[in-house]
Amino acid sequence: MTIQILPSTILLSDPRVVAVPVAESGEPLVRLPRHLSPTREPVRRGLAERLAVAASRLPAGIGLRVVEGHRSVVDQTAIVATYSAELRVLHPDVDDAALRVLTSRFVSPVEVAPHVAGAAVDLTLVDACGDDLDLGTPIDATPEQSDGRCWTAADGIGADARAHRDLMAHALGGAGLVNYPTEWWHWSFGDRYWALVTGAAHAPYGPLS
Repeated sequence: MTIQILPSTILLSDPRVVAVPVAESGEPLVRLPRHLSPTREPVRRGLAERLAVAASRLPAGIGLRVVEGHRSVVDQTAIVATYSAELRVLHPDVDDAALRVLTSRFVSPVEVAPHVAGAAVDLTLVDACGDDLDLGTPIDATPEQSDGRCWTAADGIGADARAHRDLMAHALGGAGLVNYPTEWWHWSFGDRYWALVTGAAHAPYGPLS
């Protein structure tokens, strides 16, 4: 089986990601304010500050809603195992290396996972009433469930969804976050993936317990 992934796409399974050194800053996790995250998700302080900047870059009447921040090693391991098992059923002929690549389109290997470092958020845009705007797919729709429309630059989404994804990129990218290109909702700062994409010498945020 041939895995169709654009050569320019850097996945979290890429050896270049794990090769990025970590110089742990020791920066603490903080709870996001409720206007950014009703569940007050925990993230690194520097990420929280940049999310506030990103929110300020949005037009009046549009806000961010963070649904997940820091994730434990146990939870990350369970997600990897569950999704890998689903893919093994769909693609019984792939070897372990190919399965790891396929899995990393949707969930990161534990050792480099941005969520485990407290460096990533899953989020969407909401209107003034707190209702979700159209982003083309639900948050956490797998490539299989969404027919690939979860990819940030995917075709096959409506004009409103495309405009909202572009607006999200303007706000979050302008605040220093980077997007994982297979998941429009996943943005990070300070992890190894962020460091590789931005050319930083090291990642200031490593895995937490």
